[in-house]
Order: sequence, then structure tokens, then C-alpha cells
Amino acid sequence: MPRRRQETRWIHRWARWIIGAIAIMGALGTAYLTVVKLSQGEAACPTGGCDVVLSSPYAMVFGIPLTIFGFLGYAGMATMALAPLAIDADRNKDLRKTLESWTWLGLFLGSVAMMVFSGYLMYLLAFVLKTPCIYCITSACFACGMFGLAIAGRYWEDSGQLIFTGLIVAVVTLTGTLAIYAPINSPRSADSNIPGQAGPPITTVSSEAQVQLAQYLTDVGAVMYGAWWCPHCHDQKQLFGQEAAKTITYVECADDGQNPQVERCQSTPGIQGFPTWQVNGEFYSGTQSLEALADISGYTGPREF
Repeated sequence: MPRRRQETRWIHRWARWIIGAIAIMGALGTAYLTVVKLSQGEAACPTGGCDVVLSSPYAMVFGIPLTIFGFLGYAGMATMALAPLAIDADRNKDLRKTLESWTWLGLFLGSVAMMVFSGYLMYLLAFVLKTPCIYCITSACFACGMFGLAIAGRYWEDSGQLIFTGLIVAVVTLTGTLAIYAPINSPRSADSNIPGQAGPPITTVSSEAQVQLAQYLTDVGAVMYGAWWCPHCHDQKQLFGQEAAKTITYVECADDGQNPQVERCQSTPGIQGFPTWQVNGEFYSGTQSLEALADISGYTGPREF
């Protein structure tokens, strides 16, 4: 029994420091991913899944990279964990005690929200994007670790009230997450008569030059490989406009998209991400400007793109 009390005192003494360390590592990781996302670079990742996740529509919330919200969440957790420790307990005992009380509740509720949201991201990885992302998995582990430490790091006098409050935060977080991603999970179909998912509608209008370029690319056998959930694929189609986007040869690589050709995509070795263009036997990854596509394909028509 004395040994158990000693272990409990140890976790009470160090829980804030550990939560703070975890939160700082999470903040550094999300800051790095934010830079990668904004610069459209490639993340250091043992698999290609990290870049797939970063290029998916789930990586953006209200037009802002999700990693920025992750950074703010981790920064907030680090602040709540470490701020009371900066106060001299001998000189400001009451202030430190008050801050510790409020921040412990904040740490608990914050970790609940982060854990629920991370759980939803794990669902997306497993069943929607179907790709591993080491950063996402690590972040989920961080959230679970902070949740466990927030519970074990102090004595909670009213565990019933704590559980009730935590459930409310969990439900609100899950409801808000589903509402935010509802347009992505149920996008408007480009053709309601064709089964499968389709990305957001193309809203730009094609010029004559864009239509001619699209027709030329089709005539020379150029192919665009993409996925309905890929925002860069949508950007590429937006560059062509509504009419021209229907003219190019597009291969859907997501198995839940419209007219998917998954086997073709998997057997094409030049596809490293989406979109990927195959023009004259060469592969070009990422969103290409219409000028670039005209140059690499040998297009000689009008270029008023």
C-alpha cells in the first residue's frame, strides 16, 4: 500500500511536466506540417500516406490548414500544463492553487476534445483515405497520453461530474467535426446518374483556348490521374473550366469515386501522388499550369488561358 501511494505522488508531481513535453512535441510536429502544407512540399514520411493526407480535403478546415488548428491546440495544452509551474508557490500560493485547479480542468477537457477528433481522423485513415500517416497516428497517441495523464495527474473529488462534463465535450466535438466535414463526406455529384463520390463542382468557365488545349491533350493520349477527394485535382480542373474539364482524359483512382479504375492506377508506376499527368510517356506530379501542359505536350494552338 505505501508503494502505491508513492507512485501516485510521483505522477502528481510530474504529470504537468510530461503533458507539457508531449504538447510541445505535438506543436513542433504540427508547425512542421503547416510549413509543408503551405509550401506544397513533401513531408518526411516513411510512407506516401502523409502526403496523401495533407493533399486531401480533410486537411483543410474553413480554408485553413488543419495543422494550424492542431498547433494552436497543442500550444494551448502546453500553456495550461506549464504556466502554473512558473508561479512561485511560496510567494503566491493561492494564485498558483487557483491556476492549477482551473488548468487541470482545461487539460482534461482539451485532451478529451483532441482525443475524440483524433479518433475521427483514425477512422478516416482506415476507411476513407486507406493509407497510414505516421504523424496522424503519433498525434492520436499524444492525445490519448495527455488524456490519461490529465486524469491520473491529480485527485478528482467529483468523478461523476468530471465524467458528465467530459461526455458533453466529447459529443460537442464529434458533432462539430461531422458538421465541418459533411460537405466532403457527401459532396454534390458531378453526375447524379453515376454511382460513386465526386469532388466539388467545377465553377470556372472554359475559354476557347482551354477547350482546344483539353481536346489536344485527349488527342495525343495525355491522361490525368486523380481522386475525387484530392483538392489539387479539383484545382487542376478549375484551371480548365467546366467544359474543358469534361474533355480531358481523367482516371479516377479512388475506389469509391465515379467510374474508378483502381487497378490501372496501381499498375502505373509513375503515379506518386495526385494529380499526376502522363504526357508523351512522361509523368508530371502535382497541379500543372495550362502553359506547362501546352509546352510538354507540344500544343501549338491559342494560349489565351
